Amino acid sequence: MTGKAKPDFSGWATKAGLKCSDGRTIMPDAFKHQHEETVPLVWQHNHSEPSNVLGYATLEHREDGVYAYGFFNDTPQGQNAKKLVQHKDIKSLSIYANQLTERSKQVLHGFIRELSLVLSGANPGALIDNVVLAHSDGDMVTLDDEAVIYTGLELKHDDDDDDGSSSSDSDDSDDAKDPSAQEIYDSMSDKQKEVVHRMIGSALKGVSQTLKDDDKPKKDGKDDPVIVHKDTNDQEGRRMTRNVFEQQNEDKDKNKHVLTHDAVRGIVADAQKAGSLKEAVEAYALKHGIENIEVLFPDARTVTDTPEFDQRRVEWVSGVINGTKHSPFSRIKSIWADITYDDARAKGYIKGTLKKEEFFGVATRVTTPSTVYKKQKLDRDDIIDITDFDVVVWLKAEMRLMLDEELARAVLIGDGRDVADEDKIKDPMGAPEGAGIRSIANDHDLYAATITVDDTATATQVVDGIIASMGFYKGSGNPTFYTTLPTLTQLMLTRDQFDHRMWKTPAELAAELGVSAIVTVEVMENEPDLIGIIVNLKDYTIGADRGGEVSFFDDFDIDYNQYKYLLETRVSGALTRIRSALVIRRAAAGGTLATPAAPTFDDTTNVVTVPATTGIVYKDASDDSTLTAGAQAPLAAGESLTVVAVPASGYYLANNVDDQWTFDNPA
Repeated sequence: MTGKAKPDFSGWATKAGLKCSDGRTIMPDAFKHQHEETVPLVWQHNHSEPSNVLGYATLEHREDGVYAYGFFNDTPQGQNAKKLVQHKDIKSLSIYANQLTERSKQVLHGFIRELSLVLSGANPGALIDNVVLAHSDGDMVTLDDEAVIYTGLELKHDDDDDDGSSSSDSDDSDDAKDPSAQEIYDSMSDKQKEVVHRMIGSALKGVSQTLKDDDKPKKDGKDDPVIVHKDTNDQEGRRMTRNVFEQQNEDKDKNKHVLTHDAVRGIVADAQKAGSLKEAVEAYALKHGIENIEVLFPDARTVTDTPEFDQRRVEWVSGVINGTKHSPFSRIKSIWADITYDDARAKGYIKGTLKKEEFFGVATRVTTPSTVYKKQKLDRDDIIDITDFDVVVWLKAEMRLMLDEELARAVLIGDGRDVADEDKIKDPMGAPEGAGIRSIANDHDLYAATITVDDTATATQVVDGIIASMGFYKGSGNPTFYTTLPTLTQLMLTRDQFDHRMWKTPAELAAELGVSAIVTVEVMENEPDLIGIIVNLKDYTIGADRGGEVSFFDDFDIDYNQYKYLLETRVSGALTRIRSALVIRRAAAGGTLATPAAPTFDDTTNVVTVPATTGIVYKDASDDSTLTAGAQAPLAAGESLTVVAVPASGYYLANNVDDQWTFDNPA
């Protein structure tokens, strides 16, 4: 306290670190800027009459809050309030503050406008009541940036002299200035208290070590030495000692709870057996009648407003959902025609000759919608009993999180469930028509080319294989490489012959691969042979009719006293651009690379000849029948034959693009 005037009373205006009943906490420096400022002292925050102003108060910022010194004026009301305080009829203070800055339930800044005497403070945990202003139209508006704050701590006052005047000795002044050890401990945060606990443990360890070095500690003619906490006062030159197990009442026997070396030896031994210093100290305290052990070890407090989820990393989900093209129609239809054949080429004309028509087929594929849902239920009793957070809002967030992750997973790799599983999200895969969400990893090779690398390939060989296969990509713009964190880590740890890393950052690796970015997807780790997917999701369409978008439903089951919640959507999804994705996989262990040779066609005899190639089986694409090596039956007029090369058992192909040939005999 600065200044010459002697206050009529003092007390805590606010206490830092106390969590209030509405969940807010006053931070230590919230009102630091008002150090030594003067504010009015009023009665019960009443401003209806000038007589309610009882005096003024000077504020003092401390590390654990704001301390106030009150001065009553000479009015009858002021002197009456002074008597009430001296007689301890009034023991509680309250402040009015506004312009509050709050973040995550923590009050960081504000302005104390007045200090008030109140008949009754809040509970020891403090209370913040929002101020409600009455407008002339009768409406009531709650202002979040204003509050009446009760500390719940009693104020201090001077003793009465014989003549009724206030008096205070030097010790009282010091007490008003310096908070007690109990107040200092109560004002500490959980982390600060944990440090105190560790310091006690270190002190106990030090004493234990001293006893090992010299089993009989030195004495100076007094009783056995005790562990004390020393506090010096520079102004008075005093030295105060307090054992950590002493009670607050000074009239009781000060040696009642002295911690002797024998007690320390026992606590250390118990701690070594139990593996917990806290349990050992608690056992000693309870054994010797110390009831307020929670002062040393307070109850744990939650540090988050809601329970945290133990979940997979989902940063990639929003990128997948938002990166796709969204259609207001659930039936997705794509049309394509193959004009890569020589017959489709433009031709030169010789005067007087016949101009030949171009022949090619047009194909379509259709994807229809399927329903995807997430359902939950809660007992009404649980909703009422859980008061720490809004369990319904928390549950809705979990449902949306899981639904979005499932949709994103279905787009990239499918949901991973067995085809016979009734919970499986429908996936038409390579079928020309079907309902559901077509996974890119399992799509037809016309839309997603599969690149296979040897199972023993090094990181450098994997990168080389991807770069060599980028010629098969015909999607939009620069694609994204979706892979797993273990795969990315393996690639990033690749070093050259000088032990330098090949790529210092994922961005350098992305530039090497020719992609715009590399995104790690945790659920892809469930596909052991899948290295990654290269795709620009602009070429993937998610469709939903009106009413099929994500919708939330809730209902109450009166028979079972349960609330039931349903999050549902009805959508379809498919790549709509051919050759718009590359799927990179590892070959099966021990597999051998086989390279198919192309069949030949004699346009004079219209005969297709199938070669004999090791590790390759040639099949007729129309019926999946195996073709024998050698000349096939001549094609009739208007007939065509599509030959597909598939790897034999124990072999694999480098890709599924250069494995199909079509031959025609025009009518």
